[in-house]
This record gives sequence, C-alpha cells and structure tokens, in this order.
Amino acid sequence: MVCLNVMANQMSDRKIIVQGIFIAVGVIFIIKLAMLQIFDHQYRDLADRQALRDITQYPARGLVYDRNGELLVYNEAVYDLMVIPRMTKGLDTAYFCKTLGIDLEEFSQRMEKACKYSTYSASIFMKQISKEEYGRWQNVLYKFPGFYVTQRTLRVYDKPIAAHVLGYVGEVNEADLERDSYYKQGDYIGKSGLEKSYEEILRGVKGHKVMHVDVHNREIGSYQNGALDSTAIEGGNLYTTLDADLQQYAEKVMANKRGCIVAIEPSTGEVLTLVSAPSYDPNLLVGRVRGKNYSALAADISKPLFNRALQAQYPPGSIFKVAQAMIALDLGAITPGTGFVCDKVLGCHNHPSARSVQEAIKMSCNPYFYYTYRRVIQQGHYKNIHRDAHYGLSVWDTYMNRFGFGTRLEIDLPNVQSGNIPDTNFYDKWYGKDGWAFATIYSNSIGQGEVQVVPLQMANLACIVANRGYYYTPHLVRYYGPDSTRNNAFYQKHHTGIDSKYFDIAARGMYDVVHTAGGTAHRANIPDIDICGKTGTAENIGVDHSVFVCFAPMDNPKIAVAVYVENAGAGGAWAAPIASLIVEKYIRGEVERSEFERLYVETNPCQKLPLTRRVKKKKK
Repeated sequence: MVCLNVMANQMSDRKIIVQGIFIAVGVIFIIKLAMLQIFDHQYRDLADRQALRDITQYPARGLVYDRNGELLVYNEAVYDLMVIPRMTKGLDTAYFCKTLGIDLEEFSQRMEKACKYSTYSASIFMKQISKEEYGRWQNVLYKFPGFYVTQRTLRVYDKPIAAHVLGYVGEVNEADLERDSYYKQGDYIGKSGLEKSYEEILRGVKGHKVMHVDVHNREIGSYQNGALDSTAIEGGNLYTTLDADLQQYAEKVMANKRGCIVAIEPSTGEVLTLVSAPSYDPNLLVGRVRGKNYSALAADISKPLFNRALQAQYPPGSIFKVAQAMIALDLGAITPGTGFVCDKVLGCHNHPSARSVQEAIKMSCNPYFYYTYRRVIQQGHYKNIHRDAHYGLSVWDTYMNRFGFGTRLEIDLPNVQSGNIPDTNFYDKWYGKDGWAFATIYSNSIGQGEVQVVPLQMANLACIVANRGYYYTPHLVRYYGPDSTRNNAFYQKHHTGIDSKYFDIAARGMYDVVHTAGGTAHRANIPDIDICGKTGTAENIGVDHSVFVCFAPMDNPKIAVAVYVENAGAGGAWAAPIASLIVEKYIRGEVERSEFERLYVETNPCQKLPLTRRVKKKKK
C-alpha cells in the first residue's frame, strides 16, 4: 500500500513538471510573439514595405522676378527614378538597361550605390529625368520590380543672365545634412547666390504620401484614405531689385572682358545690375550635366565662377581720393579753397596745380592728395611722429569704415569680402609700433599701398556722394512671399557723419571730371545727362586696371555705377565710357551713340588692344 502511494505521488509530481514545461514554453512563445508584433517594429516594417510606399512630395521652388515683374527663374517638372534593391528580384536586367539607355556596368554601379544606402529603403537610381525621356518608358515601368518614379522640379532660366546673382541649386552634402535635419540624402539646396541666401524661403515645405502597392509594385491607392498624408507647400517667390534689361545689356558690354559692373539706385540701395565678367549661362548648372559643366567652369583660368563684384579685392586707385577729401574737410585738415602745388613728390599727369578741392578732384592730382593725407595722418597732436601717426590713422580708419570700406557690406548674397583698410595693428605687425609714420604709408593717399576695396564698395561710394553723405545697405531683394515681406535693415540710413556741404563740393568736382576741359573722363560725357564721375587707374603687376565710379543725374540721382576692367589701363579710357553706356541705357531706355557703343562692346582692352583696331597694310 505504501509503495502504491509513493508511486502515485511520483506520477503526480511528473504531471506537474510536464504541465509546467508546457506552460513555460507557451509563455515563452507568447512573450516572443508579443516582442515581434508589438514591441519590435522590424518585422512589421518589413511587411509594410511589401505593401506600402512612402513618397516624399517635393514642393515647387519659389519663382524669381526682376523689379519690373519679369520672370527670371521658374520650374520645370523632372523625375527621379527610385529603387528598393531587395524588391528587384526577377528583374530583366538587359531589358531594363535597353529601356533606360544605360549599359550593364552603369547599372551595376548605380545598384551598388543604392545597396550601400539601404536594401530595404528607397534611394535615387537615376535623377532629374526629363518629362520627354520619362514619357518614352513610363508605360513599361511596372515590368521593373523595385523601381518607381517621384516628381521633382528643375530650375529654368529664360534669359541666360545674372548667374552670379541668382546662383544655382545642387544636391545636399554631408555638411548640409548635419546642419539641418529638414534635408535627406538626395535633396537639393541653394548652393550660391540668392538661391543660397533665401534657401529657407524658396524651398517651401515637403509633403508626405503613403500609398498601397500591388505585387507588381504599382500604386493602387492611398493608405488609410490619406490619413497619414501631408500636402507640400510651395516655396515663396522673390521679387528682386534687378532690372533684367539693364543686366542683359551690361553683360553684353562685358562679354569679352574681365572685370565687373555694379549699378545701384542711390535713394534705396537697390542693386539694378551686378555683373562679373567673364560670366556663364546659368542653365549650364542645371540637370544631370551640372557636374560636368561645373568642373569645366572651375578649371577655366578666367575664373567665370568667381564673383568679382563681391569677392575681388582691388586697389581702388584715384576714386579713393573723393573719400580722402571728404575726411580731410570734415577734420579741418584742409578747407574747400586749399591748394597744393603739383610737384614731383608723387608721379602725376600734366595739369596745372589744383587751387581747391573741386579742382583737385577734377584733375585727380596725386601730389594734392599726398599732402591732404599727410595732414590727416600727422595732425600734430603728439610730438612723437610715430605716436602722432597712430592717432591720425585711427581717426582715418574710423571714417573709412563709415564709408563702408574695410567692412563687409551686408548685401543679401553670400561670400562677400570686406576689402582692407589698414589700421595701426596692421602696420605694427609689419614694422613694429615705432617703425612707421606717414612716410611709410603715403601710398594709401591715392588708393594704392595696402588699401583694397570690393567693387560693391566702390558703387556704394558713388551712392554716398549722390545722397550727400549717407547710404542704404545695397540689396537685391525688394520683398518676398505673398505677404510682401521685406528686410527692414535694408532701409536704414548709414551716415558718414560728414556735413553734406562737403559732398556738394565732391559732386561738383565729379561733374567737372566728365563735363569740363581738363577733366579725366570726357569720354563718359552724354548730351543732356549730368554725369558726376571719378576715374581711377589702379597700379597692378602688368597692365593697370581701369576704374570709374559715377552717378547721374547730378541732382536727384537715379543710378550710381562702378566699373572695373582688369588690365585695361587708364580709367578714362575704358571704365568711364562703359559706365556711361550703362547710365544712358538705364535713364533713356536705349543707347543712341551706336558707333561709340560698338567700339566699347566689341573691343577687348584686357588683351591690350588699342582704342581703335589696327588695320595691317598689304604689302605691294
């Protein structure tokens, strides 16, 4: 009996153990299923990817207009061919390559790149396919498992102008992705010009769509009736200050030259035209050919990608004398009637000695501004000439900054340079604190030496004289978006702190430069238009640079212009007449001096050609 009880207990224990094992196994399965189906999204995501397709809805980029409402930049539909590598099993590779017009090697390279990105997620296989190209094979796309297209837009330029202003769009790089989480691999971003400066306005907001797809990878409807979808929001439009006709004309004038033109409306600071020569057709940096074309432009020794108007830092030459005179007058270092003998202290051209500031500007007398600058730098505040020069240069430097020199003008374009107005720290590093005085730095007096300015600053100087002592920050966008938003900082006056009566003297002197005998820019004279200008011949290794700044009319000015022509010689010979063409085109709407125009448009002074073409005599 005892044995039977023992055996019964043992059987009961075994039953409990077996039941426990089954329960434990069941619990494990339940936990594992819960982990897979509820907590771990991996398998759910894999299932979704077989039936659902995430599609990014790319917004149309904002349009760009000129000041008169002319459309400069718009969009054209293109397509990106997307691929999900793990879904391409069974693909007829030969037929696929023949349809798309690629070879097997290119197919393998593109697929390898896609697989490196992800075998489960979609990535771009072929980008920026035109609507014509897509139309040829869209009806057979369903035969290629794992492939589908998404629509994008491409920039189009009706007129091949203003490349340096408008800029271009390119694919995001690693730095872009790290800086802004908005972007994903394969997205596009403004890389230069207004496209870069106003990227957040132009780009709009991406939308999102989730679609059901069948076993043939064809879309069959929205998931959850579009409950997860969001609509893309188009980018905001830019309404620029550019005058498209003037821009096109200015580029025509500079087409065979090296240099730049900047024209500004003095009363607003609005940039009317900004040309860097040589330039390029902005359509070259659009679409699948962008990379090849960019490499060719970057390798060009004439540097067409380099924006000379904003990035080149040149010696200003004699145009700098206008600012020198205004500073000296305000300091009391000279008076309007101060005269200096035109001696041999600095090289000068043949003219009488200037008996006033107005005459000195008109004749661009080097010795006059040598003595003027000396009075500014060596003011006699200290007996020690080195200490006195430190004081004078500090005062001069402050004035120059008020003119916008030596500091970056906050125009709404990237990569603007500040030029160089040397200060005491600059010379202390070169010569030591007691190693320099006026005799060391006198070349600054005529815009040479260590002084460097950006052409934008030169045009701004003309605006300051036109406004009789102040300027608005030069800018290229009037307003943007449907609400006509504008940057109020562009409409704040920047005063030089110099009395306007002195600028009246400068304006009269600049008028004489163009319109009276002995002036250095008589070739800029236009009948019935009162141009006030100043020539400059900037010394350079090789042939000097030709420089000219001006504004017109003298009273109530409508336009201020700076022209810089590299290696073209005297300012009055080339830069001045070119500037007069820009003024005439803007004020009259057309240029009436046809022969004059043809000479300065067709001839290339940068190749050291004379003003008139030489005709070789035939040998008898």
